[in-house]
Amino acid sequence: MSVASLQSPSDWYAQAYAEQGLQADTAQAHALLAMDALWHELIEFKSQRNQFLGRSLLSPDVPQGLYLWGGVGRGKTFLMDGLFACVPYQRKRRLHFHHFMAEVHHAMKLHAAHADPLIAAAADIAHATRLLCLDEFHIDDIADAMILARLLEALMARGVVLVTTSNQAPDELYAHGLQRQNFLPAIALLQTQLKVLQVDGGHDYRLQAGAAASFFITPNNHASEHKLAKLFEQISAGLSSHDAPLQLNGRTLKIKRAARNSVWLNFYELCEQPRDQADYLSLAQQFSYVFVSDIPLLNAERGSAARRFSWLIDVLYDHHIKLIASAAVSAETLYAPDLSAADFARTRSRLIEMQTRHYRMLSPN
Repeated sequence: MSVASLQSPSDWYAQAYAEQGLQADTAQAHALLAMDALWHELIEFKSQRNQFLGRSLLSPDVPQGLYLWGGVGRGKTFLMDGLFACVPYQRKRRLHFHHFMAEVHHAMKLHAAHADPLIAAAADIAHATRLLCLDEFHIDDIADAMILARLLEALMARGVVLVTTSNQAPDELYAHGLQRQNFLPAIALLQTQLKVLQVDGGHDYRLQAGAAASFFITPNNHASEHKLAKLFEQISAGLSSHDAPLQLNGRTLKIKRAARNSVWLNFYELCEQPRDQADYLSLAQQFSYVFVSDIPLLNAERGSAARRFSWLIDVLYDHHIKLIASAAVSAETLYAPDLSAADFARTRSRLIEMQTRHYRMLSPN
C-alpha cells in the first residue's frame, strides 16, 4: 500500500477548511500532527501484518490510540472524522460513545449464557473492528462506569485501536459518580494506553456558522404550537400520518403525530418518563425529523429530565437528525444556573449548531 497515493488527515483537514471558508486553528494543528503520525502507523501496521500468516510472534505492535479532549465546539469531532475518513481500513467503526455502550450492553445480554458475557462481547467487537472511533466519551451511567475498565482492557488486548473525543480530561471523567473508585482503573488505562491531547483553542466553532431561520421556537404558547403544526405539515407533505403510540424497546411512547420521515412528541413524554439512550437511538433510526413541543426551563428540579434531554440531543446530533422544537426560553438560556454549566455546555452548543444552515445540509446517517 503506497502512502503517497492516500490522503493524510492534514490534507483532508486543509481541503475541508478551504471548502468551508474557515481559518486554521493552532490547537487543531497540534492535534493533526498526532493524527498524521497515527495514520502512518496504522498504514505501516497493516502492511506489516499482511506479510505474516495469521497472528504470529513476529506480528507488529498495535499502534497507540488517541484521546482528544477540550471544550465544546473546538473541532475534536471534526479532527477524528478526518482520521477515520483517511485510514484505509475495512474493519473500522465511528459512532457516538452512548451508542457504543448501548451495543455493548445488548451484546452482553446475547452472551448471557457465556462464562463472562463482557469478554465475549469484547471478542465480537475486536473480531469486526481494528480502528474504533468513539465521539463524546462521557460517563454518567453507573452501569457503564462499572464495566468500562474491563471492556477497554479486553479490547486493547485484542488489538483494537481506540480514538475518542471528550469534553473532559481522563481524570475528570465520572468525577462525582457513585462508586467512582471502581472507575479509576478505566481512567488509568486511558492515560497509559492512549496518547492524551488537549484541543482547546478557545473558540466554539459551532457558534460561528451562519444561522438559518430558527426551528427552535419560543416561548411555549398556542402560537408556537401552531407553527410546529404547520412545519410538520410542510415536511411530511404528501405522506400519510397517524397518532398511534410508538413501541421503543418494549416501552410505549405516546406521540402527537408521525409520518414516514417525521415524528412529533411532547417533552413530558419524551424526557420526563423513564427513557434511555437506546430509546432515542431508535427514534433517530426511524425518523429524519424530530419535533418536540413544550420544552421547559431546565433546572435542578428537572435534573433527570435535563440529563435525558442531553442524551436525546447527543443521539440526534450524531445521526444528523433535524430537531424542530418549541421551548420556554432560547437554547442559550435553556439550562438554569442551578444546573452544572459544565455538564450541559455541550448540549447548549449542539442545540445552537443544529439551527445552522451547515447542519441542515447534512444527510441523516
